[in-house]
Amino acid sequence: MIGPLDEYPVHQAPLPIALPATTDRNFYDRCYFNAHDSSGEIFVVMGLGYYPVLGVTDAFVLVHRGDEQTAVHVSDGFRHDRLRQGVGPFALDVVEPLRSVRVRLDPTEGIALDATFTGSFDVVEEQRHVLRAGSRTTLDAQRFAQVGTWTGTLEIDDARIEFDPSTWVGTRDRSWGIRPIGEPEPAGRPSDPPFEGMWWVYLPVAFDDFGVVMVIQEEPDGSRTLDDAVRIWADGRREQLRSPEIAITYRDGARIPESAVVTTRSGSAEIRVDVTSLLPTALHIGGGYGGDPDWTHGLWCGEGFVERRTYDLTDPGVAGRIPFGVSDHVPSVTWTENGTTRRGVGMFEHACLGRHDPSGFSGWV
Repeated sequence: MIGPLDEYPVHQAPLPIALPATTDRNFYDRCYFNAHDSSGEIFVVMGLGYYPVLGVTDAFVLVHRGDEQTAVHVSDGFRHDRLRQGVGPFALDVVEPLRSVRVRLDPTEGIALDATFTGSFDVVEEQRHVLRAGSRTTLDAQRFAQVGTWTGTLEIDDARIEFDPSTWVGTRDRSWGIRPIGEPEPAGRPSDPPFEGMWWVYLPVAFDDFGVVMVIQEEPDGSRTLDDAVRIWADGRREQLRSPEIAITYRDGARIPESAVVTTRSGSAEIRVDVTSLLPTALHIGGGYGGDPDWTHGLWCGEGFVERRTYDLTDPGVAGRIPFGVSDHVPSVTWTENGTTRRGVGMFEHACLGRHDPSGFSGWV
């Protein structure tokens, strides 16, 4: 199990780096990226995950254009050399740690990618996120996030799309810890109290002179299990903002947000953030996130697995699934503070699953 990274003084347990300190099957180490040009015409999502206890490494590229989401899924056995990140035709190169990363997909099922992300500000270390169901820990994760720009190219079928850093922006995060992955586990005794749902908002945005990362999770009664809002300045200063209040306007008859108003404070200064969704992308339709019936992160698919799937979002069988998962949005964002308004770029992520009393949702449908 000894690998190249063991040459460096990075150990956190009396184990080779290839082995996590826990034997929990749900241990993961994963990165996520998105890219868009703020037009609302295209959204690209990418990810790479390591699941050492399950013995799986996988990656995906998801492209949303118009009424179609197209995904390439790649999966294989776990590789112990963490210095060469990738799986199959997908590779990730760290150009400059915590600043710049290159993502590549060799031509695969009509899709190819070679793009480099450069952070506009320092990464933000988020609060540790812990959730339990009774006595069992279901999520225990650490994450850092960053907003930046892209340069490179995406090829999909007959189209070639240039990522110009003057217009192409996006966000990224890396997280690791425990969360549900892979094949479903035996249910065991029902949770007491039962799981009734969750409400989630994630808002990483960049402005000219600072970036912001807000992440909120609420229980069905509105109590918060995660409440974090951080401003990162161009000179590296990190400022903790007050607990945000969030009002979301949903599409009629659905749980898909059309807009949101976020209010918070910096010292005595009141801050208002107006967010409008330009293009929502369902991460559980081709992206492998919770509720995706076609592909799941950490699932063993066999050696050298590669596939492409395309989803027509106007198909009732697909459209009916959209409200029951996490959606990432290309947003229009304005920040108003002390009478000054700034325009921002980034990403707005939301999920409203099950009951949420503050939003008026009483159950799962």
